[in-house]
Amino acid sequence: MSAHAERVYPEECCGLLVGKILLQNEEGESQKRLIETVPLDNEWTAEVFPEDTSTASAQPKRRRYSISPEDMLRTQRQAREQGLSIIGVYHSHPDHEAVPSECDRALAWPEYAYVIVSVRSGQAVDVKNWALDSTHQFQPEVMRISPSSARDRMPVSA
Repeated sequence: MSAHAERVYPEECCGLLVGKILLQNEEGESQKRLIETVPLDNEWTAEVFPEDTSTASAQPKRRRYSISPEDMLRTQRQAREQGLSIIGVYHSHPDHEAVPSECDRALAWPEYAYVIVSVRSGQAVDVKNWALDSTHQFQPEVMRISPSSARDRMPVSA
């Protein structure tokens, strides 16, 4: 994810997270197991979300991202063939913190993980994971890295 974010800087990168949503724990929270990242092209244009009247519409891919329905369906089909699901989305925030924006919140889906990579001057400097709570507000979601090398199992390619 970080390499993808650095490669497309100063625009936002985006991609899907494929894996499994595990059973809920005692607190009612589900855990997600990431198996694969799927880097995608950022398809955001002013036509994708015409009601966006923010300054982001002047430089759309620097402040917004969009995943095409075709990419979503293709990834979903491929995941199902492997007994997996789409468990989340990742994207970058060029020259901003790895904190969800109001646009991120408005477009987010329950159950998904939302990983944000902060990229400053072309370098990935922070990665944070978020999930929606029952009131549709983002809360930090813990990420655990397994001891085995994720790079060996989840190559990033764009």
